[in-house]
Amino acid sequence: MLKMIKSFHFISCLLFLTYSQIWGQYEMPEETTEKSEKIVWPEGKRAAVSLTFDDARPSQIDNGIPLFARYGVNVTFYLSPENIEKRLEGWKNVTKTGHEIGNHTMTHPCTGNYPFSRENALEEYTLEKIKTDIETADREIQKLLGVTTRTFAYPCGQKFVGRGAGLQSYVPIIAEKFIAGRGWLDENTNDPAFCDMARLLAMESDGKSFEQLKQLVDNAAADGRWLILCGHDINDGGRQTTLITSLEQLCEYCQNPDNGIWIDTVENICNYIIRQRNNNKRQN
Repeated sequence: MLKMIKSFHFISCLLFLTYSQIWGQYEMPEETTEKSEKIVWPEGKRAAVSLTFDDARPSQIDNGIPLFARYGVNVTFYLSPENIEKRLEGWKNVTKTGHEIGNHTMTHPCTGNYPFSRENALEEYTLEKIKTDIETADREIQKLLGVTTRTFAYPCGQKFVGRGAGLQSYVPIIAEKFIAGRGWLDENTNDPAFCDMARLLAMESDGKSFEQLKQLVDNAAADGRWLILCGHDINDGGRQTTLITSLEQLCEYCQNPDNGIWIDTVENICNYIIRQRNNNKRQN
């Protein structure tokens, strides 16, 4: 009887070890969460700010360029070629000043719910059609200004083509062609360690007082984030207009070293973040 018990115990242990080995082959791997390493802004800055303006509007040449020159601020202009031709020499001069020229499509397609875009509605687009529109704009900007665009702004901040069950995002097209894609009318700033460069958040600067814009900058600085502002006309008033007085005070505030704000183009800040992310990966 004792021999039988010992034999049974031996067989049980053997079976246990065997099944443990088999089970071990199918155990779920440990959960790994890739931590987002914090991005440190250069020279001890607390936040980054990019001023961007869409559509190549004449007031950007007439009022914006002299203002930015006074404060030594470089901004990003997202252009559609049709409007470039209306002030061609002015836009050629812009390319020599350190400002960034970005792509804003050839025909500015938005949802057909906006009357101005009913005949050029994103609902009627395909991925191939929007890609062609963007590539055509690139070629025209290159021909007119001798510039290769590196970043893109979604017209109306909308990132889709088609409708209903057939709706598709064209963000992957932007991710493939550009280092960054900027939205519009978003509700927050960008976390540099986490944000998707192909769909950066941007907040409206049009119609806002300096106090309102300053609050956005201070909020970004409190969390070490990147604020992207988007405007259209630059003037004393009017629809879709960033106010000159607000812009003057904002540039002065951001350029004051005591406030710790890095103000620069989307391309330059994007390149910095990409380098920092790559450095963090190598260190890990």
